[in-house]
Amino acid sequence: MFTGIIEQLGRVASIGFDGDNACIVIAAKVVTDGTKNGDSISVNGVCLTALDITPNSFAADVSRETLDRSTLGSLKEGSPVNLERAVTPMTRLGGHIVQGHVDGRGTFISATQDGDFWTVRIGFPPEFARYLVYKGSVAVEGISLTVASLDDKHFDIAVIPKTWELTNLSSLKPGDAVNLEADVIAKYVERMLAFKPAETQ
Repeated sequence: MFTGIIEQLGRVASIGFDGDNACIVIAAKVVTDGTKNGDSISVNGVCLTALDITPNSFAADVSRETLDRSTLGSLKEGSPVNLERAVTPMTRLGGHIVQGHVDGRGTFISATQDGDFWTVRIGFPPEFARYLVYKGSVAVEGISLTVASLDDKHFDIAVIPKTWELTNLSSLKPGDAVNLEADVIAKYVERMLAFKPAETQ
């Protein structure tokens, strides 16, 4: 589990494909501190298992399912990636509960600057709309963000200078795909409302 508060902007050192799967190596110093083989690290909002950890990098295997559902398959050497270590029992939950399980891909539409702040517009697929509410939480590229305005095709998020500086939002271009994860509470509520127990015999 994660909080959506990005710890470091890493870089893809290499990415190699083996049949349907991939192995990605990320250059990073902050998130490798105290991390052991098998620990979880969020990479652009995707929960990956860290392997071959050094003080300056870690590797992770990525399955075909993850490549198809997320944007990790489009990463290239040098691509910036948002990184966060999994929470501990003592972690401050500064964002919201983020699982690292991508629900779908959105589209980066625009970023408009207002002083030091930015308004970022993200398009979303129709099936994602039911999980979005005004002032609700959403994870974009693993970043915990608040929906500042909403219509039936896109939402806006207000980005503070620190988030703009520390994440890959500033490197995105219009039309780029982004990973989206809905608030898990919304998904549980949807499931509970739709659930109909089987009739007993």
